Amino acid sequence: MGMVLLAAVVYFANPVQLWGRLQQASPWWLLAGFLASIASNVVSAWRWRAMARWLGAEMSLASSMRWYFQAIGLNVLLPGAVVGGDVYRAIALQRTGQAKAASNLSVILDRVSGLWMLCAIGGLGAAACASTLAPWLHLDIAVFGGLLLAITVLWLLLPGLLLLGLHQGWLSLPGAWLEPIRTAALSPDFVRQLLVQAASSALVQLLSAAALACGAAALGTSQEPQVWAFAIAPVFLMAALPVSVGGWGTREAAAVAALAPFGVPAVLAVGVGLLYGVFALGQGALGALALGLPARSQA
Repeated sequence: MGMVLLAAVVYFANPVQLWGRLQQASPWWLLAGFLASIASNVVSAWRWRAMARWLGAEMSLASSMRWYFQAIGLNVLLPGAVVGGDVYRAIALQRTGQAKAASNLSVILDRVSGLWMLCAIGGLGAAACASTLAPWLHLDIAVFGGLLLAITVLWLLLPGLLLLGLHQGWLSLPGAWLEPIRTAALSPDFVRQLLVQAASSALVQLLSAAALACGAAALGTSQEPQVWAFAIAPVFLMAALPVSVGGWGTREAAAVAALAPFGVPAVLAVGVGLLYGVFALGQGALGALALGLPARSQA
């Protein structure tokens, strides 16, 4: 489905013009985007390790980096967007002797942490772009911006309120497999751990937005920072849908829709999405190579 969608998007965006733009892309901006994308995933691996340790599963920083980039390689090669890599990370952690529930939950909650902050930053970006987006949607600018800000603030507070409820005992979790979450919420440093997840997730998304913006600059187009803060939400959420390989197709279609209100031509929007996919492809190649390295017995 993703490949069919990608072919359709490229066709309607004019493949001749798209190829010409890609050939003229600035190599320095491409390098900057690739490095920002790598930095984003390095922070993501560190965040996953912090989440795992909070839930009671131990692993070294080196192992978290190795397994995370191996997972990126699998995501590029396998259908299902991020699903294959996430399953691999959970299994890799379990094989070191860590508890199954903590290992699985560390991957699930790490992904949730990223999506939580992605939506929050996207909401703030959309509110900052209300003067452009509201007329596009035939809505009042003040109402649109104020409603988005209110929803985003509540969204940011939601994990803290849930953990506080578990910590205070007025919320309970069904099922023994969720016990690591309850234990984490009862830990004395749960507020600090939540702030660590929020800060690292914010840094991940900001670096990802920078990579997207560098790809656009490589093609000769630029937008205000708040535009990229908004655009990462639909672009990355669509890329994470388990209907394609590596997000190809869904990511480019989302880029066209998200950037259209700001006057970005479809050919450039598709190019931005493709370049971000190429950044992931490069890291996926590194991760695939890492799969062939000798396994370490120490996690």
